Amino acid sequence: MEHVAMPLSEYTYEQKLDLLETLWDELVRDDKIFESPDWHEEILKDREQALTSGKIKVSDWEEAKERIKRNASCG
Repeated sequence: MEHVAMPLSEYTYEQKLDLLETLWDELVRDDKIFESPDWHEEILKDREQALTSGKIKVSDWEEAKERIKRNASCG
């Protein structure tokens, strides 16, 4: 496989997030190749319990991305 050189330092933060989303979408497209590690199930169970108990709330993806961008740009 040929190495792909990308000048990531020239990308904006938003462009890097977009690239990350694009890569992730491509990686998980074929669920026969992609397998979640066993520890993912434990994380999901913990999050489901937190949601059920009211400790966390649900956000739509666009809202979540905006919150992540705001929090990441603070540092």
